[in-house]
Amino acid sequence: MNHSAHSLSVQAALSGKRVLLTGTTGFLAKVVLEKLIRSVPDIGRLVLLIRRGRGSDSARERFEREIATSSVFDRLRAESPDYLERFFNERVECVTGEVTEPNFGLPAGRFVELAARVDVVINAAASVDFREPLDQALAINALSLHHLTALARAAGVPLVQISTCYVNGYHRGEMREQIVHPAGAPITRHRDGYYDVEALIGKLQQKIEKVKASVAEPKLRERRLTELGIREANRYGWNDTYTFTKWMGEQLALRGMQGRALSIVRPAIIESTLQEPAPGWVEGVKVADAIILAYARGKTDFFPAKPDGVIDIIPADLVANGIILAAAEALLDPTRHRIYQASSSLGNPVRIGDMLRLLQDECKRNWQQYDRLFFSEPRHDFRIVSHASFRAAMGAMRAGLGLWAGARRLLGMGGESRSMEKLRTTQTLAITFSFYTRPRYRFHHTRLLALAQRFDSEERALFPVDPGLIDWPEYLCRSHMAGLNRYALRGKGAPQEVAAVSGKMEAVLPAPQAVP
Repeated sequence: MNHSAHSLSVQAALSGKRVLLTGTTGFLAKVVLEKLIRSVPDIGRLVLLIRRGRGSDSARERFEREIATSSVFDRLRAESPDYLERFFNERVECVTGEVTEPNFGLPAGRFVELAARVDVVINAAASVDFREPLDQALAINALSLHHLTALARAAGVPLVQISTCYVNGYHRGEMREQIVHPAGAPITRHRDGYYDVEALIGKLQQKIEKVKASVAEPKLRERRLTELGIREANRYGWNDTYTFTKWMGEQLALRGMQGRALSIVRPAIIESTLQEPAPGWVEGVKVADAIILAYARGKTDFFPAKPDGVIDIIPADLVANGIILAAAEALLDPTRHRIYQASSSLGNPVRIGDMLRLLQDECKRNWQQYDRLFFSEPRHDFRIVSHASFRAAMGAMRAGLGLWAGARRLLGMGGESRSMEKLRTTQTLAITFSFYTRPRYRFHHTRLLALAQRFDSEERALFPVDPGLIDWPEYLCRSHMAGLNRYALRGKGAPQEVAAVSGKMEAVLPAPQAVP
């Protein structure tokens, strides 16, 4: 089907259509789900693939407990409670399945039936733990694409794959919306353009099995598999297991959807919403928030970064809108593979130094407004240091604190000193996140903006994707800080204050008696 430059319509594309959406227990997919329910009232059905809960809860039970109750629906509950309840009951179908299993773990007949009642697949399921054990990250972020592309092929429908801008790995410069080649060890490229990762995956699985066979103790085995993932990611040109396995997922999607409609949407660092469903809506603690939270608790007061470097933050609602536009285009014009980047570093850059200065000024000026974030007035400045200075300072502190720890042991003083805890927290934050605050490139979003221009002005206003809309002081100092305090954190006396933390930061920032 051929469409002119301005003939696309979300409402026309999705009216009566059945959308299969994965990952809805996660942050981004909830924003997509809410926006579809609120802004595309004629959509046919939303089919949610949800894994069975720990207590063997079905997908529907998990939906009712973890998704339907989410504050992401507060606006709809206030404005159209009857519509929302009716939509949940009549047009949300929950399928209990696991993306990491063939046929999603469904009997073959049920898989075929599922394929017969789906018009487009949006895959937002992922492990966003930067230091996930390699076997788990590989299964969720890469191997699951075998099963998702099998469903899309069986259904004869488009696939929208949510990836990340950081599949660009160790490259430098201008990162455009195209297939990324490895920055490290070479991987064979197929004549159709994608990289043939099957041999690489086979090698990785052999190394995984070797670790599993040689290490019996579960926690040590998990640590060894995490270390293996980081080593292999670095070898091929990525900073961490997350970005490495997401890149492999792209290649498997490109291969599995050869000759069929595939759209890959790559967000940069996703943070709280700009406007919808409410300014600052967020779930859990994201990249920048882990550093803010550690500072608020007095657990760190410096971090390695380039103050004049641009940090690529993009609000979740702009990403969700891009995903919906890509799905509409794929339905109306299912002709080829497309790659879109949802990012701010090209169109509306914010420097790391400016971001941290804005946030710190807000924290010092209005800390009492953020009662779940600050338990007392912040007394210290937060400093950005160079990576060389950071390494030197950490080495000196480690040596000094090592002597102090030895003295404490001799004196029979138990527990970890506050200084040692700060050192450990600062080091873990740096290991986990410093790559994302040491930018060597900027992400182009030209194709995504061009896609938006194919929709009329009314729909562009309803589904905005342009990062030029972000007023950074307003967004960071008011929307985001208020949202972090309201949505992501629980009260001071709560047993677990942080609902969800990226990069296993819960190990570094445990409950409120120590650090949330």
